[in-house]
Amino acid sequence: MATAVETLGKLERRITISFPLTDVRTEVEKRLKVQARTAKAPGFRPGKVPLKMVAAQYGYQIESEVLNDKVGRAFNDAANENNLRVAGFPNIVPKEEAAEGQLAFDATFEVYPEVAIGDLTAVEIETVQADVSEAEIDKTIDILRKQRVHFHTKGEAGEHGDGGEPIAANGDRVTVDFVGSIDGVEFPGGKAEGYAFVLGEGRMLPEFEAATLGLKVGESKTFPLSFPEDYHGKDVAGKTASFTITLQKLEWAHLPEVDAEFAKSLGVADGDLAKMREDIKVNLQREVAGRVKARNKEAVMDALIKVAELEVPKTLIAQDSERLAEMTRQDMAQRGMNVKDVPFPAELFAEKAERRVRLGLILSQLVGDNNLQATPEQVKAQIEDFAQSYEDPREVLKYYYSDRRRLGEIEALVLEENVVTYVLGLSKVTSKAVAFDELMGSNAQA
Repeated sequence: MATAVETLGKLERRITISFPLTDVRTEVEKRLKVQARTAKAPGFRPGKVPLKMVAAQYGYQIESEVLNDKVGRAFNDAANENNLRVAGFPNIVPKEEAAEGQLAFDATFEVYPEVAIGDLTAVEIETVQADVSEAEIDKTIDILRKQRVHFHTKGEAGEHGDGGEPIAANGDRVTVDFVGSIDGVEFPGGKAEGYAFVLGEGRMLPEFEAATLGLKVGESKTFPLSFPEDYHGKDVAGKTASFTITLQKLEWAHLPEVDAEFAKSLGVADGDLAKMREDIKVNLQREVAGRVKARNKEAVMDALIKVAELEVPKTLIAQDSERLAEMTRQDMAQRGMNVKDVPFPAELFAEKAERRVRLGLILSQLVGDNNLQATPEQVKAQIEDFAQSYEDPREVLKYYYSDRRRLGEIEALVLEENVVTYVLGLSKVTSKAVAFDELMGSNAQA
């Protein structure tokens, strides 16, 4: 049975749980007899192994299982009896002193906090809005053209022209041999043959690109190059090297014309340019709407953090920190990075975890107090919205509805949107227009 609840801190509590030792022994004997029915040992038929041998082989494991079950059940009963909302997992340790014939344990844990949300009508929130103009469509078409670029030998006549004078210029793809040395000694990574890059993209250090500009095929140039102090190659960072480059190949970039064939390459079957532009506009509007929604949601979450008062359980922060660390490890591994021996200290994620847990507690309070749960109709509408950009929307619906975890992710998303709508409906909202480029360059996270 449980003793009185001790308050150790704002959220930290401790209770003592105990139960008769005979209860453990009785349950262990019962489970050993069940185990004996199928136990195997050399020289004995299955189920005929002496109980003492069964106890010697399985006794420690079964006793541990019984203790864990007894302690866990006793703790849950004690928490329920005292109306405690336990946050995370308790730390349970044997108690040194216990009544004769009893086993006793101290369980230290945290409880969920009281969440006090201030006056939302006094909260000021700035939201953003953005439009998609013809200029943005033109920029997008230019990007799509660059993604479909193909190169021709510069100076050679072809169906698209010769590309102009055969000297290296920004936008050209150059293929070079180079060798670098520091104090007359070549260094690892400072030499390559047949290395190709596009001038003007900033892939190489500025001095390297500047030295390549103006070269003709077969020409060489020697020049000094100063590596930045924060250069990723520690052996050369902050040092000045002497490089010699030789231009082996020079190609100019030919961008496809914006014509029917270009439109067809983007999925417009009949090559209609007006339809192509409309498709691009719809996609941009969807992307803009998503980013605006993310920015505005972040503004609401920031406001809620400021207006709500609560203590955040350290246990929950630690658990979420570990979860974020593991998610980061898995993400890097999926990207092909070798993370086997890379440390991922959970404390690196503590700040982000604290914010996530704090927001989770605030949202839970708001949802419960104001009945903002996601409805089945809202969930279906959200999935259908996602499905619009896929060829077969039915497959998208099937993807989410066939997995409860995936469906839960959509429900959580809708719930957050319900909170955002609720808060914006009460607070003092001002709106400002943001430039398309600024919005698309932002990394606002939902």
